[in-house]
Amino acid sequence: MLRFKKYFLVLLILLVIVFLNTNATAQCAMCKQAAESSLKNNPHSMARSLNSGILYLMAVPYLLIGFIFRKQIYKLYLRLRTKNSRS
Repeated sequence: MLRFKKYFLVLLILLVIVFLNTNATAQCAMCKQAAESSLKNNPHSMARSLNSGILYLMAVPYLLIGFIFRKQIYKLYLRLRTKNSRS
């Protein structure tokens, strides 16, 4: 019963996060304009920093998924390792 409550609480929190409506303003056009003008003046200034920031933002979801499913990934790794060692 405790396990069910735990999963229900996690599901409830996820649903609240998904359905919580917040307005976000995107400034992609402004960032692109700033990066292009910066790249024309100095090829190693803000455009490089912008690309690094995009890579950091891209890495976070993968790290979160790896952290959440770490036990399943480890079990899969052990299963594959023992399967390969038998062959």
